[in-house]
Amino acid sequence: MIHTMHALVEQAKTNTPPTLVVACAADEHVLTAVHKAAELSIVTPILIGDKEAIQSLLQSMDITNHYDIIDEGDDKAACEKAVRLVHDHPHYVLMKGLVATSTILRAALDKEFGLRTRNRISHVSLIEVPDYPKLLMMSDGAMNIAPTLDEKRQIIENAVGIAHAIGLEQPHVGIIGAVEKVNPQMNATLDAEKLVQMNQEGTIKNCIVGGPFAIDNAVNKEAALHKGITDPIAGEVDILIMPRIEAGNVFYKTLMFLGKAKSASVIAGATHPIVLTSRADSAESKLYSIALAALVVTH
Repeated sequence: MIHTMHALVEQAKTNTPPTLVVACAADEHVLTAVHKAAELSIVTPILIGDKEAIQSLLQSMDITNHYDIIDEGDDKAACEKAVRLVHDHPHYVLMKGLVATSTILRAALDKEFGLRTRNRISHVSLIEVPDYPKLLMMSDGAMNIAPTLDEKRQIIENAVGIAHAIGLEQPHVGIIGAVEKVNPQMNATLDAEKLVQMNQEGTIKNCIVGGPFAIDNAVNKEAALHKGITDPIAGEVDILIMPRIEAGNVFYKTLMFLGKAKSASVIAGATHPIVLTSRADSAESKLYSIALAALVVTH
């Protein structure tokens, strides 16, 4: 079981490095993380994009390693080449470089050569919070705006798959809302009640679903006991399922920018993990995301 980002990286180093295909790789922060991951033997990179620009950046960064570079100056074509490569190789990982998210996702979801599965794709973040005893997972703060009940089921399944890759065999999944009681005027609580029932009936498998939870009684046992909450996973949730993108996005960025948290994020629900980080994410966070994706594809 992995409890820190350092342990995540160390675990990724023990596996045979999968190939990381970077679409539109001419970005200094992306190349910094990719180079570090390659030096740690976490991945073997293939860089796709404007070859001259990529080589110029590597030279300016004093990176002398020889990396496989596929020359393609057009963003759309670069993304399509990257996705086709990943599609054809089971142990390849896709990563977004300096390109619009919509462009790479359009290629990734192409019906002919893309990485589609029966599930909707979702953004999954693994977060290390100072002084908290374990890693937390959260979904979805970047991809699905207002998920329906069935989309939340798919988001849970995607997140559970990521949890299994880091050693959580039966993760605790908490459905988050503003309150911990079912309220007919709060759709998040009604969805929580139904998702718990789906888990109990075996529709959602390989995890324990609880809720609704407010954030305090999802992550703090004392708060749950004080409020008299009897749900067996109260205060011990591993995966936080957010009601809407606003809740997930605010929660994530608050922890990162005010709580000094560390994070790794991937897009799940595709045939291969996708590293799709924000420009605001640090090179360190990008490295952690590459390590997480490497563990997922190996798992």
